[in-house]
Amino acid sequence: MEQKRQSGFKIMLRLIKVLKPLAPIMMITISFGILGFLAATAITSFGMVAGADILGFNVGISASTAIKIVIACAILRGILRFIEQYSGHFIAFTILAILRDQVFKALRKLAPAKLESKEKGSLISIITSDIELLEVFYAHTVAPIAIGVVTSIIIACVLFAINPIFGALSVVFYLIVGYFIPVFSSKFAKQGGVEYRAAFADSNSYFLESLNGIKEILLFDKGEDRKNAINENSEKLHEKMGVIKGHEGIIRAFTDIVIMIAILTFLFVSIKLNKQGQITIGQGLVAIVTLASSFGPVVALSNLSNNLIQTFACAQRLFDILDEVPAVEDVEGETELSSKDIKVDNISFDYDNRENILKDLSLDIKKGDKVAIIGESGSGKSTLLKLMMRFWNVDKGEISIGGENLKTIPTKTLRKSQTLVSQDTFLFNDTILNNIKMGDRNASFEDVIKAAKKASIHEFIMKLPQGYETNVGELGGNLSSGEKQRMSMARAFLRNSDILILDEPTSNLDTLNEASILKTIDDECKDKTIVMVSHRKSSSAICNKRYGLENKKLVRIQ
Repeated sequence: MEQKRQSGFKIMLRLIKVLKPLAPIMMITISFGILGFLAATAITSFGMVAGADILGFNVGISASTAIKIVIACAILRGILRFIEQYSGHFIAFTILAILRDQVFKALRKLAPAKLESKEKGSLISIITSDIELLEVFYAHTVAPIAIGVVTSIIIACVLFAINPIFGALSVVFYLIVGYFIPVFSSKFAKQGGVEYRAAFADSNSYFLESLNGIKEILLFDKGEDRKNAINENSEKLHEKMGVIKGHEGIIRAFTDIVIMIAILTFLFVSIKLNKQGQITIGQGLVAIVTLASSFGPVVALSNLSNNLIQTFACAQRLFDILDEVPAVEDVEGETELSSKDIKVDNISFDYDNRENILKDLSLDIKKGDKVAIIGESGSGKSTLLKLMMRFWNVDKGEISIGGENLKTIPTKTLRKSQTLVSQDTFLFNDTILNNIKMGDRNASFEDVIKAAKKASIHEFIMKLPQGYETNVGELGGNLSSGEKQRMSMARAFLRNSDILILDEPTSNLDTLNEASILKTIDDECKDKTIVMVSHRKSSSAICNKRYGLENKKLVRIQ
C-alpha cells in the first residue's frame, strides 16, 4: 500500500530527530563551522583594512596589525575547517549506519508477506543509493543552516556597527539569497526529484531483472529488445536529471545576480554616506569587501534546495519502508511447545489481489503424522503451508500447534520447531559448507557431512576440487537445480526440527535421487511430523495420510 506523501518540513523534522543521540557532536560541528567562516571573512576584511591603511585611508587599525590578524585567521581557518568537516561527516556516516540498521529491521518484519510484491531493484536502491544520498542532509544541510544563520547575524552586526544602513541592507540580501530563493524555487522542482528517484529505482529493477534472466533473454533472442529498453530507461533518467540540473542553474543564476546587486547597492550607499560625512572611504571599502566575502554560508543555503529535492525524495521512500505495517507482527520471547500436534480449524484466506484461495478448511495432524497434500497448480497448497508457518495470518478460523494459536506462539519458537524445504532453493554466494550450515550455524563439520549424505549430495561435493569449500556462485549459479534442491534437503536434515514442511521437495530430482532422499526421510524422520505438497504420487508414497485440495477444501484420499 502506497504511503501518504509527507511535506518537506515534516521530512526534515523527522530526519533531525535521528540526530538526537549525536547532538553534542553536531554542536561541535556548528560551533567550529561558524568560527571557520568568520575567520575566512576576516581574512578578506582585514586584508582590505591593511590595504586601506597603506593607501592612507584611516580605518583605526594599522596595516601591520591587520596583516598579523590575516595570518592568524588563515591558520585558524584550516584547523577549524578540518574539525568541522571531520565531525560533520562522522555524524553523517554514523547516522547512515543507524538508518540502514533500521531499514533491515523493518524489512525483516515485513518479510516474507509484504516483500513478495515489492521490486527487489527498488529495495536495493533504497538501501544503497537512497540512504547514501541522505549524507547530503546530515553532512551538508543541518550544520550549514545553523552556520549560515548565526554567521549572517554576526556579520550583519559588524556592518551595523560601521553604519546601521549597512546592517539593515545586509539582512535583506541574506534573507533573499539564503531563504526566499531556495524556498520558492523548491516548490517548482519538488516533483522532479521524486520522479527522478522513482525512475532510478525502476531502472535498477529492470536491469537487475535482465541480469537474473540473462539465460532466457539469450534463449529467446530478446537481447536487442532488452538493450533498447535499458537505453530508453537511461534516456528517461537523463531527462529527469536535466530538469533538476536546469533548476540548479536557475537558482545559481538568481543567486549570483542578487549578490552582484547587493555589492553594487553597498557601493552606491557607501558613496552617498561618504558624501554626507557619515563614513570614511576606508569604512566604505571595508563594508563592501566584508559583505562580498560573507555570502559563502548563505550561498550554501541557496544551493541546498537543489540537493534537498533528491534528498527528501530519498527520505520519503525510506520512511515508506519504515512506516509500512507488517502483515504479520512478530511475537517476542521464547518458550517450549507442550505438543507438536497441528490443528487447522475452519480457516479461510484471500490475498489482496486474489479472492477465494482457501475457504472453511480444516485439518488435524498428530505428532509423527506424514501428511501429503495433492492438488492442481494454483489451488492453494503452498498458501496453506505459508499459513501453517505464519508467513501470513488467516482471515478466518485458527491454526494451532499443541493447542496454542500460532498468533500467540513466540516467533522464534515457531521457527525453531519448523523447517521448510521449497522447490525454489536460494543459495548465498558462499561456500557449500556455509550454505548447508544455514540450517545450524553451530553445527560441526561432521554434522554437515552426515546431513549431506542423507541428502545424497556428499559424493558429488567430494568430487569438486575444493570439496565443501567450493563457492556456489551468485544465486547458486555453479550448481544445477537438482544439486541446489539436495543442498536444501541437507539444510533441513541439519536443522533437525520437529516439523518438516516440504513444498515439492523432489521436483528437480531424477527418479534415483528422489527415491534415495525419500527413503532417508522415511528412515530418519519417523518421530517427526511431515507435511508435504507434491504433484508426484511417488513422493507422497511415504505419507500415511493423503488429502486432495479441491474447491478450496481438503478431501481425504483413501
